[in-house]
Amino acid sequence: MTNEEDVTRITNLVGYARKSNAVDAIWISINKDAFEDCESYTTSDGQSYVALSISLSAIEKVMNGERAVTTVVQTKN
Repeated sequence: MTNEEDVTRITNLVGYARKSNAVDAIWISINKDAFEDCESYTTSDGQSYVALSISLSAIEKVMNGERAVTTVVQTKN
């Protein structure tokens, strides 16, 4: 096993992404309580960020109409 395979990843559901029917856009809905529980990091200039992710293949399926919705998550090691 490689080091990457040794790492256990925990994924926390934070929200959903879906294609808008009204405009050419992807709508991101974030659960406020889940977001507040997310880990954040601070850059050298003092700005704080929360890293979230969406599966590229899943969002492509949403954009192509193959799926109605996909998840927005925070992955932790």
